[in-house]
Amino acid sequence: MAGSEKEITVASLTTDAQFRDAVQLQRTIWGFSETDLLPVRFFVVASKVGGIILGAFDGPKMVAFCLAIPAIKPGGAPFLHSNMLGVLAEYRDFGLGRRMKIRQRELALEAGIPLIEWTFDPLELKNAYFNIERLGAIVRRHVRNQYGISTSPLHGGMPTDRLTAEWWVRSERASTICAGQPVGNPPIVDRIAVPANVATLRSTDPARVRAIQAELADRFEAAFRQDLVVVGMERGEEESAYLLAHFQPEML
Repeated sequence: MAGSEKEITVASLTTDAQFRDAVQLQRTIWGFSETDLLPVRFFVVASKVGGIILGAFDGPKMVAFCLAIPAIKPGGAPFLHSNMLGVLAEYRDFGLGRRMKIRQRELALEAGIPLIEWTFDPLELKNAYFNIERLGAIVRRHVRNQYGISTSPLHGGMPTDRLTAEWWVRSERASTICAGQPVGNPPIVDRIAVPANVATLRSTDPARVRAIQAELADRFEAAFRQDLVVVGMERGEEESAYLLAHFQPEML
């Protein structure tokens, strides 16, 4: 039985035993085959080269983890690539994802790293809302089938199209949203809508979902070519929508 949110602690992962627990969580959460798992060795290397590896614990039991690895932009600017975040199903209403991301941001700020990036599925609307509205990430890149077809049943054999979240951790936007305060967005000039029931359609009408995915790819890529950036999301019973504005340097 899951404990309460207050009883769950978030801490850095440092031992082989903890890394093995994180590998097991990958199996449980995503159902990956062995070929798609990040192995213990990867966690060990990440921990020794400046990565940030966090876990959430209900007593001694690890119930969530988050892994970020150091990276360098063309030109030499450092950033963190947040490679994976997973929470056991029975703990997904405890705010653990946000707690781990807030701690990740704190550690990045301490290390002087201005940017954390990660990819997410544009069809996963709850996750998209979390990234944009609850953390303050912006989006201005889309990649088709970034990881190839994965073995996870959650991906349903579909191409792994991804948006890239840019979390500029020192920005006024991120600071304000992470403090739980509302942030003002620039004027919205476009919206890209997704049916609210797209998660159900994955199993009932996969051909329709593939068509939606392809249409989204075209829309996002066209918008980003016009220097638009996702700055918000609105949720509704029939559809959710990504909200796009013109890019402004102060977003970074």
